[in-house]
Amino acid sequence: MSECTVKDQLTSAMKEAMRNREKARLGTIRMALAELKRIEVDEKSLDDTRALAALDKMAKQRRDAITQFESAGRTDLAEQEQFELTVIQDFLPEPLSSEDIDQIVRDAIARSGAEGMKDMGKVMGLVKPQVQGRADMAQISQSVKKLLG
Repeated sequence: MSECTVKDQLTSAMKEAMRNREKARLGTIRMALAELKRIEVDEKSLDDTRALAALDKMAKQRRDAITQFESAGRTDLAEQEQFELTVIQDFLPEPLSSEDIDQIVRDAIARSGAEGMKDMGKVMGLVKPQVQGRADMAQISQSVKKLLG
């Protein structure tokens, strides 16, 4: 079983954070590595696609928490979540633009032969692996609905 490059990047960033005594960054990186290790143990393997999916999920959780903390007036907790989100995003690929997303969705619609909303699942199945970690799935879903509707 080969090491995945995302995990390697996190491991080297952890070592660097330790050397630089960046306690908060180190904690976030260790949390991400622990999640990847859990997946590796549970699923017996970990490739880059799965690692990116896990990091993407962690980023989404942080965004949701930021929204909840801000609406509850807990700016201190929102700032902590924002810091963690920033660290996690360092290991995710560059986000896709709306135009890029629409193009990927158009290509998937053409490949799948989708003709309407009933084919949304088919299109989403083709799009998801291409955008994992690079776009919010809610945004992808909106694009698919817009282009199929």
